[in-house]
Amino acid sequence: MNKDFGRIITLLRKEKKLSQKQVASDLGVSQALLSHYEKGIRECGLNTLVKFADYYSVTTDYLLGRTLQRYSEGSDISDDASISIRDKDTLNISKKVLHNSQSIIYDYLNKIGNRKLSKNVSYYLMLSTYKVFRMIYSANKENPQDMFAVHKEVYSGFSNAAMDVLESRINSATEPSCEVDFVKKTADIDISPEILVTNYPKTASSLFNLIQHAESNMKFKK
Repeated sequence: MNKDFGRIITLLRKEKKLSQKQVASDLGVSQALLSHYEKGIRECGLNTLVKFADYYSVTTDYLLGRTLQRYSEGSDISDDASISIRDKDTLNISKKVLHNSQSIIYDYLNKIGNRKLSKNVSYYLMLSTYKVFRMIYSANKENPQDMFAVHKEVYSGFSNAAMDVLESRINSATEPSCEVDFVKKTADIDISPEILVTNYPKTASSLFNLIQHAESNMKFKK
């Protein structure tokens, strides 16, 4: 069993606001064994994997972190809080995941109420979007470059440098020793899977999906 499994079943349980005791009882396993599954200490067999999939009404591929699509085609599930296979198009699913996740980020920025932090986060996200657009734009060498001020040979390095600076500024907001009046309220913003589900019942699953997919891609499998 891969490492994604434990994290995903933990997030699904918290998303459903279920205790380990309740899930263990429903699945007919001990709470200790469920805890080991969630922590990645124990691997479950195929039959148990299918039980988890049926219990949370998701596909086994989703539990294994192989797809963002939770439901199989033809599913009767119509939960607006989830990213559904009904979209059919993986591109649309990814678009929805990004949109919903960023809406949560901006909501927290609004709660924090620091204009400098909001500006730097926005610039960071804009730069990442700019980089992707230029990659696509530059795929065709015949596309005119006069719409850009930064030369195509250096835009990637310049973008990375600017993003590094912005990342440092954003990270400094969480440092208690930081003397710059950057963010005062970040320490008061409590976030957990349970809080996310409570505050964002229709979009929290998108953020969970984004985290799962992003960390899966960090493995750099060949």
